[in-house]
Amino acid sequence: MDFKKFLPWIIGIGAILVIAFWVMGVKNSGLRFSQATEKEWGNVQTSYQRRNDLIGNLVNTVKGAADFEKSTLTAVIEARAKATAITIDPTNVSADQLAQFNQAQSGVSSSLSRLLVSVEKYPELKSNGNFLKLQDELASTENQILTARTRFNESVQNYNGYVLAMPQSWFLGNYKEKSYFQSVAGADKPVEVKF
Repeated sequence: MDFKKFLPWIIGIGAILVIAFWVMGVKNSGLRFSQATEKEWGNVQTSYQRRNDLIGNLVNTVKGAADFEKSTLTAVIEARAKATAITIDPTNVSADQLAQFNQAQSGVSSSLSRLLVSVEKYPELKSNGNFLKLQDELASTENQILTARTRFNESVQNYNGYVLAMPQSWFLGNYKEKSYFQSVAGADKPVEVKF
C-alpha cells in the first residue's frame, strides 16, 4: 500500500481538525468572558439589593422618631421603589439601560443623603444604637457597590477586548459589545452638604 498517496488527505483532515478545535476554543472563551460579565453584573445588583434592604430597616428605625419629617421618609421609600423596579438583562446590557439603572440608583443615593443630613436635627436618633449600626452598614455597602461596579467594568473590558478583536470577531458575530457602568451626569462636581 502506498502511504504517500494518502498523505495529502491526512494533512487536509489534520488541518481541518486543528481549525475546528481552534474555533471551538474561540467560542468557548467568548462564552467564558460573557459569563464572567454576567456574574459581575449580578454582583452589582446584589450590592444594590443589600443597600435597598438596609434602607428599609433604616426607614423603620427613623420612623420611631415621632416628629421626623415624613416627606423625607416618603422620598426615600419612593426612590427605593423606582430603583427596584428597573431590571436589566445581563446578556444584553446597553448604555441606555445602564443609564436608566444608574439614574434610579442615583435617586436612592440622593434621597438617602437628604435623610442622613436631616437626622442631624435629632440627637436622640443619632445616639440610637440601631441607627448607628445601620448607618455604618450603609457606608460599608456603598463601598461594596463601588467595588462591584469597578469589577463589572473590568469584566466588560476583558469581554469587549476579546470578542471585538480579530480574528475572534469573525467567529463571535452574535457576541455584541457590552456597555460600561458610568457615573451619573454631574457626579464629577463636588457635593454640597448643608446642615
